[in-house]
Amino acid sequence: MIIAIDGPAAAGKGTLARRIAETYGYHHLDTGLTYRATAKALLDAGLPLDDEMIAEGMARRVDLAGLDRTILSQHEIGEAASKIAVMPAVRRALVEAQRRFAAKTPGAVLDGRDIGTVVCPGAPVKLYVTASAEVRAKRRYEEIIDAGGSADYVAIFEDVKRRDERDMGRTDSPLKPAEDAYLLDTSEMSIEAAFQKAKSLVDAALSRNA
Repeated sequence: MIIAIDGPAAAGKGTLARRIAETYGYHHLDTGLTYRATAKALLDAGLPLDDEMIAEGMARRVDLAGLDRTILSQHEIGEAASKIAVMPAVRRALVEAQRRFAAKTPGAVLDGRDIGTVVCPGAPVKLYVTASAEVRAKRRYEEIIDAGGSADYVAIFEDVKRRDERDMGRTDSPLKPAEDAYLLDTSEMSIEAAFQKAKSLVDAALSRNA
């Protein structure tokens, strides 16, 4: 069983993916962290972020079992990741690794930007989780404040819009819903309601495959 969850930043897809994986006993991969891990490895080694061959070599050595969300969530790593994520060779290398992960038994939940369209187009369950840019920025802002940090809502909102434009506008694997993905708009939906809807879709797929 492969569950593909796509969507823009801060739409809630990661929280949803982790909960689904936990509920069904499946493996979970936040594919965005694979790009961040590649970027961090380049930064740690003092290597350039604009050399596609070097970046591809690093991407092929990323350990998917050792992705630390806390460390990889740092802003400078995210900025570096956005630079290498547009490189076709890096994307090919990481997509290969992500597909190997998706083949794990008894099942896998992958969340990202191109799971249903590129990484696992044959996944029996595809979700596209979205929300308005204003709602997503507010969530990100509150997340930072609740964690004891300081944040500027306007700056976060502008960053969310920039990321959307970059993800949706790139030529290689742009962010878009797969034609057969279920659209889940969480703008006015609780995580519990979103989870229950996703669970019903997974249960239906499991019944069909039984």
